[in-house]
Amino acid sequence: MSTTFTLDTATSRATPTPAPMKRLTVPGIARAKGGTPLVMLTAYTARMAQLLDAHCDLLLVGDSLGQVIYGLDTTVRVTLDMMCAHGAAVVRGSYHSVVAVDLPFGTYEAGPAAAFASAARVLRETGCAAVKMEGGAVLADTVRFLVERGIPVMGHVGLTPQAINALGGYGARGKSDAEFAKILSDAKAIADAGAFAMVVEGVVEPLARAITEAVKCPTIGIGGSPACDGQVLVVDDMLGMFERTPRFVRRFDDLAPRIDAAAAAYAGAVRDRSFPAAAELYGVPQHPVAGG
Repeated sequence: MSTTFTLDTATSRATPTPAPMKRLTVPGIARAKGGTPLVMLTAYTARMAQLLDAHCDLLLVGDSLGQVIYGLDTTVRVTLDMMCAHGAAVVRGSYHSVVAVDLPFGTYEAGPAAAFASAARVLRETGCAAVKMEGGAVLADTVRFLVERGIPVMGHVGLTPQAINALGGYGARGKSDAEFAKILSDAKAIADAGAFAMVVEGVVEPLARAITEAVKCPTIGIGGSPACDGQVLVVDDMLGMFERTPRFVRRFDDLAPRIDAAAAAYAGAVRDRSFPAAAELYGVPQHPVAGG
């Protein structure tokens, strides 16, 4: 169902109004296992959330914002303050999708109590529906602790960018029999602990398929398998905002050169004084002719 946009004349900005649109729920997402594939994209701003919301089941405020928005070289440097600010913006810009927010590196690994404090802050300050945590069996007790206290958790197994220093690179995971078995075991542990859904990132296709068959919660692939219960991409990758993207990205548009062309056209219009034109000015006076 599409969103109706109305113009707020006081602020001259488009604001979304449900028409009518009821927000999906975490239990509803959990029940989607084996059904119509779930659609998830990242979002970091209210305006992008407005544009994506009607088309998605979930919006992920990913710690990928560190690279996409802030130009950082890794997600490890993302802070809880960043996640709360952007999470609140995305919740304000959406009416339909379940909004999940990443817990950044260092805010949950110390144990269940630390994770609860971080997750509670995120839910309280953003109004989001769930948090996402990267990791396997070592986090099972933490996931269970949060779920038992009313905090929905989305898992994330396979290639886990927050652990890139330990992993040593962004190559596909699960190539060896041992790594295949470990990631599968991690996925089962997180699902059994109560995760309502799980991102499966950057693994060999048979492993993503095996995880999807083995766990009761929906799997959401990114570099996984079409057999997953849903798919997610970083929205800026999907829109063609960067020259280089991972192998698993399909560009559904090529916005970067279009933005470059628009900026060049604007610069030219400013420099040759064709912008602003009379139609773009207020109360244009009748200038006297020089020497008249």
